[in-house]
Amino acid sequence: MLDELKKIFLVGIGSAAYTYEKAAELVDELVEKGKLSIDEGKELSQELRANLIDKTKEATEKYKPLTKEDMKELLSQMNLATKDEIEELKKRLDKLENKSE
Repeated sequence: MLDELKKIFLVGIGSAAYTYEKAAELVDELVEKGKLSIDEGKELSQELRANLIDKTKEATEKYKPLTKEDMKELLSQMNLATKDEIEELKKRLDKLENKSE
């Protein structure tokens, strides 16, 4: 499960990088067409890069890897049966099946 979360996180980073590349291409295109000055293009490109870096830092701080304790707490909140509880139920079922035979 941790690998899947890591992959999702990396996909998000990849998407952000791709978006930055496309935005940078658009800025370059606008500069070539004369819609933006070279200085404006550089400034806009730097703002885009800074914004990407900030968002990436926010994401890495917000979504830290889960510890073993975090995972236990999460599973506890989900109210799932534990291995011991399932084993106990199996034993009880075996007893009931043996009585009815």
